[in-house]
Amino acid sequence: MERWLTRMWYEGGAAALALAPLAWMYGAGLALRRARYARRARPRAAVPVVVVGNLTVGGTGKTPLVLWLAHALAAQGIALGIVSRGYGARGSAPRAVEEHSDWRVVGDEPVLLARHAGCPVVVARDRVAAVAEAARRGARLILSDDGLQHLAMPRACELVVIDALRGFGNGRLLPAGPLREPRARLAGVDAIVFNGSPSAELAQEVRRFARGPVLSVELTAGPLRSVAPPVRERALAELAGQPVHAVAGIGHPARFFRTLKAAGVRVIEHAFPDHHPFRAGELDFADALPILMTEKDAVRCRSIATERMWYVPVSASLSPHDAATLLACVRARAAV
Repeated sequence: MERWLTRMWYEGGAAALALAPLAWMYGAGLALRRARYARRARPRAAVPVVVVGNLTVGGTGKTPLVLWLAHALAAQGIALGIVSRGYGARGSAPRAVEEHSDWRVVGDEPVLLARHAGCPVVVARDRVAAVAEAARRGARLILSDDGLQHLAMPRACELVVIDALRGFGNGRLLPAGPLREPRARLAGVDAIVFNGSPSAELAQEVRRFARGPVLSVELTAGPLRSVAPPVRERALAELAGQPVHAVAGIGHPARFFRTLKAAGVRVIEHAFPDHHPFRAGELDFADALPILMTEKDAVRCRSIATERMWYVPVSASLSPHDAATLLACVRARAAV
């Protein structure tokens, strides 16, 4: 079902027309919900919150940008915390995440964040409670990985990340298209960040709505690291021209496969649903080829890892101009 929907949303198809009435009902529900929250007296957050979200279903590169912000703001002397819903996380109470936390309890992306952020990471179904817990642990500014649509959570600044290659797909709301909210929502956010270089048409469309800066981030692959301990490294370039099994249980597997192909690797693709819980034997391919995966997948494969499993870490980078603009925007809106 997920693959069928993705093809319809991004490659076209008549089925979107059949689902248009449901998309209209979804949009009407969104408008009513937003109007209801607008009338409420929203509780004050314990500390300023910066939301890094998106308008579309699936991965757009939010998490690497959250990590970039965490490091850049920490370098300016700001005590940070990160909150997340934690996909599939158990329980409703706020829970602190450590790098060795069980992903089945706290979610895979929070574990990845805890590995690299260097600040408290808290998950909770109720992000307001998560923010309060992160503040109790010393944070004076909170980064929310996703949560743009979590209207109960007060926020000082909103950033939207857009996949420059996929854009808004067919431009329709769920379930006829990939949009969680209409594109006009961009007019209310503080900055828009493209993951990659957009086409002229997509850039023009976004700038029609944008009221704040429109920036770009690039994701760069680092050296391969072993999934199974002890940690070993090897250059991705070592595998150029060689076949590998590429495993991706993320929101947009094709992006990962493109990264490997751009490095000259011959890719045997294995796409799984986002957050797929890998099981023992599921990746026992009948050969001795290396198995490459994303770091998020590696979090979920830690207990079944073999010596031929490697993950490809990625890091975000911005031009000096865009980096300075983004940090100035965040600090001004959050008043830190």
